[in-house]
Amino acid sequence: MKKFLSLLVALILALQFPVISAWAEEAPADTLGISAPSAILMEASTGTVVLEKNAHEQLPPASVTKVMTLLLIFDAISQGKIHLDDTVTTSEYAASMGGSQVFLEAGETQSVDTMIKCISVASANDASVAMAEYVAGTESLFVEMMNERAKSLGMNDTHFVNCCGLDTEGHVTSAYDIALMSRELITKYPQIHNYSTIWMENITHTTKRGTEEFGLTNTNKLIRQYPYATGLKTGSTSLAKFCVSATAEKDGIELIAVIMAAPDPKGRFADATALLNYGYAKCTLYRDTDELPPVTVPVRGGVEEEAQGEYGAPFSYLSTTGQDLTGIEKKWYAKREIEAPVEKGQQIGRLVYYLDGTELGNVEITAAEAIERADYLHYVKQSFGCWLL
Repeated sequence: MKKFLSLLVALILALQFPVISAWAEEAPADTLGISAPSAILMEASTGTVVLEKNAHEQLPPASVTKVMTLLLIFDAISQGKIHLDDTVTTSEYAASMGGSQVFLEAGETQSVDTMIKCISVASANDASVAMAEYVAGTESLFVEMMNERAKSLGMNDTHFVNCCGLDTEGHVTSAYDIALMSRELITKYPQIHNYSTIWMENITHTTKRGTEEFGLTNTNKLIRQYPYATGLKTGSTSLAKFCVSATAEKDGIELIAVIMAAPDPKGRFADATALLNYGYAKCTLYRDTDELPPVTVPVRGGVEEEAQGEYGAPFSYLSTTGQDLTGIEKKWYAKREIEAPVEKGQQIGRLVYYLDGTELGNVEITAAEAIERADYLHYVKQSFGCWLL
């Protein structure tokens, strides 16, 4: 009787508290046989988390750290601060880096383009530090930039201590945060795939000893093993074990699979493959690529009679339930009238997307230009112009 009552109490408690729902969220990852303790699958264009397993657990990321290093390098290129054909000189400190490296010597020069190849393909610590110094002056200043960029992306589980991922106390991130920075890199700078998909390539060392070729081989075996792989970064140390941020694209859907602390190198790639296959089996993506009609809203009391509308970012929607997205409908909503002054970027309407009567999301329509309030002189000039006609 006591045993029956205990079971009854346990059942009531289980129904009252959200333990079962939390377990259910983890269950798909478990059924996929994910061996790593922490993992996540994210769709790149929308940022939708398709599947996760302990995705916010803080762990050392090893060389997956270099996703942020590469992001800052491409930021600097985009801002015109550095260029691909710039010459970078390797410092003694950069040349002294252990771990994975391309054996740059102190005083050796390479182009920014070559340094990016060394980081992306061979996970070179020496090239990472050399580029950190080139962008920020010192590695420590570059690391400050890394943490600031991480904060701006909402990477709340992250604290970087170095730019290459060598084991150091306090150098941690999470699978979720790695997905965030990977998404930023591949969506903002898709040219990274020109580097991350290289399987083998030679670089040339020119030193006091002369000129010699050095072969780079991609540390990401998925580039050869998974047909849709596009990158992105591997990492392994004694503390971090085996990690990967794996990106892939199929039928216009770009996925990011992050694996942390896998017990062996084959395991991380097997886990990443399982996540990607699951994603491509479950995900359907809608992107609005139509040319959208112009929107104008009357302005009361302004120097212009109408405000021209400007659409926000193109709309996309990810379904993970196999929905048929061909029936998506669009409806435009705009204000009847707005009063001057009108600020550039001020919302004047919305474009809303529906499926079977349910709102999926919307795109803001904002004023393309500022419109000042009309003063007495404006009306005088306007009347005078009409009189001349």
